[in-house]
Amino acid sequence: MNKTSDLPPPPSAEQRSHKYTRHDQEIEDPWNWLRDKGYPNVTDEAVLAYLKAENAYFEAAMAPHRPLVDELFQEMKGRIKEDESSVPIRDGDWFYWWAYRPGAQYHSWYRRKATPPLDGEGQGWGDTSIKSAGSSTVTPTQSLPHQGGGLNAAELIYDEPAEAEGHEYFRLGALESSPDGRLLATMVDANGSERFTLKVRDLETGEDIETITEVGIGSPVWTSDSKGIVFTEVNDNWRSYRARYHRLGTSTDDDKTLYEETEDQGFSVGIDDSQDRSLIFISTGDNTTTEVRFVPASDPLAEPVLISPRRQGHEYSPDCAHGKLWIVTNDEHVNFRLAEANVANPDEWRTVIPGSDRVYLMGAASYRDHILMHQRVDGLDQLILRTYDGEETRVPLKEASYSAGFAGNPEFAPDAYRIGYSSMVTPSTVYDYHAGSGELEELKVQEIPSGYDASKYCTERLMVAARDGRQVPVSVVYPAGFEKDGEGKLFLYAYGAYGHAIPPGFSTARISLLDRGWAFAIAHIRGGDDLGYNWYLEGKLDKRNNAFTDFVDAAKGLIDAKFTRAGRIAVNGGSAGGELMGVVANTDPDLWGAVVADVPFVDVLNTMLDDTLPLTPGEWPEWGNPLIDKAAFELIRGYSPYDNVKRQDYPPMLITGGLNDPRVTYWEPAKWCAKLRANKTDDNLLLLKTNMGAGHGGKSGRWEHLKEVAESFAFVLTQVK
Repeated sequence: MNKTSDLPPPPSAEQRSHKYTRHDQEIEDPWNWLRDKGYPNVTDEAVLAYLKAENAYFEAAMAPHRPLVDELFQEMKGRIKEDESSVPIRDGDWFYWWAYRPGAQYHSWYRRKATPPLDGEGQGWGDTSIKSAGSSTVTPTQSLPHQGGGLNAAELIYDEPAEAEGHEYFRLGALESSPDGRLLATMVDANGSERFTLKVRDLETGEDIETITEVGIGSPVWTSDSKGIVFTEVNDNWRSYRARYHRLGTSTDDDKTLYEETEDQGFSVGIDDSQDRSLIFISTGDNTTTEVRFVPASDPLAEPVLISPRRQGHEYSPDCAHGKLWIVTNDEHVNFRLAEANVANPDEWRTVIPGSDRVYLMGAASYRDHILMHQRVDGLDQLILRTYDGEETRVPLKEASYSAGFAGNPEFAPDAYRIGYSSMVTPSTVYDYHAGSGELEELKVQEIPSGYDASKYCTERLMVAARDGRQVPVSVVYPAGFEKDGEGKLFLYAYGAYGHAIPPGFSTARISLLDRGWAFAIAHIRGGDDLGYNWYLEGKLDKRNNAFTDFVDAAKGLIDAKFTRAGRIAVNGGSAGGELMGVVANTDPDLWGAVVADVPFVDVLNTMLDDTLPLTPGEWPEWGNPLIDKAAFELIRGYSPYDNVKRQDYPPMLITGGLNDPRVTYWEPAKWCAKLRANKTDDNLLLLKTNMGAGHGGKSGRWEHLKEVAESFAFVLTQVK
């Protein structure tokens, strides 16, 4: 464990006078200058010098621990199958899957003709030749799913390692084959800014034949005739503001705008197709309000049909099958109901399944024979098949605590429904559920090359009393020999925003902590929708503080349960979860042995007051609008981590950021670190690492990402006493 006294003096960002007044309150922000006025281009030499100085200090502080980082990385890498592959899944005339070559950072994507059928619909392994699109057969580098004895060669249709060559950052955002199987649409971000380049590739030649946009986002949707694409674009403020249609072979100057959001700058536009692929849905909305239109997939230039006009707080999500819309909506119950409507009269809704206080309907997809519903009951996933006659079947899931979901079923009439499953002690498992027989067929269990014995670990689900009496679920996993004597070390994670639940799933990286005697816990705090939609509502806007106090109370509950004690808890959260880290570091610093805040949303007040930022207008329904609402201003000012840094001791802290991050801009963690340096009264380590060529998700590539996890774990292991 090293203190700051073992290192050169840490960087110091100068304070420059910057003040403004809002709601008769004067706000001082002396590190405002760290926001480059030319953003998203960051060229200010003083800004760059500070970020580079912090990066150099990070490297100096971590230098003594590099052997541990390398050890952790090799452990984590050893648990990952280098030539991992997905289970093939049918889409039209083809089976598609991805695979890693040994040592590769990125996926390679393959397909094979669906006739003759794969052995066991995608369970055969160990074939032969791989044909690269546009080339002759190439030598395989790994085992791949085979097809009836290898009668047809598998085609390499997109090779991410080759595409990523020469790029510091690479992210494939979407890969969509055309209905006729001849073309491939890809979305690529090469710098972390989440502005994707949409290209179309001819799969016969392997050549990209058109570049449609360089500011795309989301997944494009093909028209029925495979001759056109519907896509969405972001504006200069990184807001997804319009859906467009491109006809292949025409100039992009002739692309038609199908819908553009002009009424509400906080709304984002998205697209999707129905499960039966008859309709293309064009949605607009924010975190609490939805408005959806549709056009025929065979005639995208038809006048879009509005399903239901926007109404504040009304959310709905449609699908289509058998000439009807199947709509999940919260118009009558906070936990949503399932309704139906005729396509010809889309605004006349009839209840199929009413809303329930106990059953939270999270989503539904309509197939030929069934409506697949993802529900959550008492915080646990439930997967339901419902026939159009109303008969329901629950997919049997074996453990008391787990994470499960329907795992991508592109066919409208599949022979079986693909499911993904894991728990805190069960590696990711892929099943096919056969509705006719009720068989849950295991297709693949995540392989851990270095070995894994589930009996070496135990998992529990605790209910911890929050200070207002609400019961907060906490999922815990720990080594079998872990003694609950109050002296253990604990890693506690949470998110708690946007209704995003953190499932009790499996992690190979986490084993490195468990095998060193640590316990690992997930606090399912309010702000997520773990216990239903109300659980989310109770952690946002004027109830936002519940998320913060739930986390602290969960930690104290784990102390009461003798898992640990104050000062031996490492905590971690990212983005909005990073905001959580900032708040609890201010309010309860003595509880934490170390804090890791990834791309943390910590300059909340300044960001929510700046409507020119991409994050802001669409976020007001989540956090409140301090521009016009004095109560929201006072509330946010009261918890915003940056604004509430004080003269006190802080635990060891590791903060990360991304220079190209459009979600949490780089200056938020930078300003927070600068203010902490100027105010903290301890000699504990405070480190800031800014990825200079990446965005919100950190470095791309599976090994580079794993190295960053190893750095975080090494920091925690060396700082918690």
